[in-house]
Amino acid sequence: MTKSIYVGNLPWSATEEELRNLFSAHGTVNSVKLVTDRETGRARGFAFVEMPSEDAANAIQALGSASLGGRALRINEAQPKAPRQPRY
Repeated sequence: MTKSIYVGNLPWSATEEELRNLFSAHGTVNSVKLVTDRETGRARGFAFVEMPSEDAANAIQALGSASLGGRALRINEAQPKAPRQPRY
């Protein structure tokens, strides 16, 4: 079973490769999704990393005080996306 990890407070210059390297030291990385703005294509400052459950727990604990590009990262288990309210 895999878990998704939320990684916040990323510098705008962060790349998927940097995140993969950071997390791969703590287990197998299945995927990295750096979230970008639809209109500008610029990074939005957060990403999701998928790892096997045990590796994800280890990575969250080990990287709790990690930083990237001079910014302290916020790392925790991703929560399911809340359903959107319909627009009328």
